[in-house]
Amino acid sequence: MNRASLPHVVIIGAGFAGLWAARTLTGKPVRVTLVDRNNYHTFLPLLYQVGAAEIEPEQIAYPVRTLLRSRRNVSYIRAQVDRLDLVERFLLCNGQRVEFDYCIIATGSTTNFFGTRGADRFAFVLKNLDDSVVLRNHILSCFERAAYCADRERRRALLTFVIVGGGPTGIEFSGALAELIRGPLRKDFPALSPKEIRVCLVESAARVLSMFDAKSSAYTSRLLEKKGVEVLCGTGVKELRPGRVLLSDGSAVETETVVWTAGVTGERIASLDVPLGRGGRLIVDETLQVPGRRGCFIAGDLAYVEEQGRPLPMIAPAAVQQGRAAAMNILRLVRGGEAVPFVYRDKGAMVTIGRNAAVARIGTREFTGFWAWVIWLVIHLMNLIGFRNKLFVLMNWAWDYIVFEKSVRLILPSCCTSPGAKGCRMRRCGR
Repeated sequence: MNRASLPHVVIIGAGFAGLWAARTLTGKPVRVTLVDRNNYHTFLPLLYQVGAAEIEPEQIAYPVRTLLRSRRNVSYIRAQVDRLDLVERFLLCNGQRVEFDYCIIATGSTTNFFGTRGADRFAFVLKNLDDSVVLRNHILSCFERAAYCADRERRRALLTFVIVGGGPTGIEFSGALAELIRGPLRKDFPALSPKEIRVCLVESAARVLSMFDAKSSAYTSRLLEKKGVEVLCGTGVKELRPGRVLLSDGSAVETETVVWTAGVTGERIASLDVPLGRGGRLIVDETLQVPGRRGCFIAGDLAYVEEQGRPLPMIAPAAVQQGRAAAMNILRLVRGGEAVPFVYRDKGAMVTIGRNAAVARIGTREFTGFWAWVIWLVIHLMNLIGFRNKLFVLMNWAWDYIVFEKSVRLILPSCCTSPGAKGCRMRRCGR
């Protein structure tokens, strides 16, 4: 069959949902075009480790074209989508018009600041590789600057780190940062007093990790505090100012580093006219289609899907399942059938707190400690794309575990010229 005569499927986004949708459509009687502004797929669950100097950014990224090399019916366009029309069925990118018969919109999510004043200007985020490298640069630069700072108050502000959000990302980054500070940085900067270094985790809810039971939350708080992290629950962030965080209880923290992990919202395409659900996500029907737009699907973090009256979590396993389901429904439509409802299979959740410590939920059972940590390691290593990436991440983890040394403590000035490097605009990269 002539490829040009096959139905054309456009997938926007090479994240978990988009990539697994493309995999599902490989070798099927459709033409697939994958569009993404980056030429690589990022393994987001390990992004915080780049910011905490545990692994290199290229170890959690994999080239899209390499992934698609053997998939003959799938092509790739590196571009930002400027316009998407679900009525006329075309998109504009790089000044070109791309028409399609079916589409899967999987643009993922971006940081949600919940309207907090100053947060978009003065907080660091962890949503892409640029963000993580800028954050790593900044943290290491703070120690370098503090090492020769004679002003005590200024030095304390440089060595105070505030993480906003007690969800999985906030917990994992807090634990990793505490281990970085208490381990190699303490040895690298012996002149700095540990008493001047402060790591605060701010959570507006009554406890951290609210998706787990109270016992697991208490275990997590206890472990973080043992690592030297101050866990402030029931306290929100009122405003961010240059060098200062104002909390809802009226107190203030003098700091040069605020890392915002408190929430995410769907990353929408401006021209897309689809009703919004909670969290800035786009409402879809039970088959993941845009209501009234047959053959147009939304998958991953951008899709607002409820199960038992609650929205599905914005996590990688949900995105993978939705990407596969949307692709299978397109194949049903191509064959003249009807799309079937999406059913989410909850495989559990897990969060690492640091060395030998994690919390995990498999089915209805929750457990903590060493074996939860081992399961976390195995699951993340298995799902990381690329043999080379698996090997180097495993080597970094093994080196860190055996010799208590994080090997990626580099301040890379190249990040200061990276497109979209927020740290440079905020003048927080130490240059």
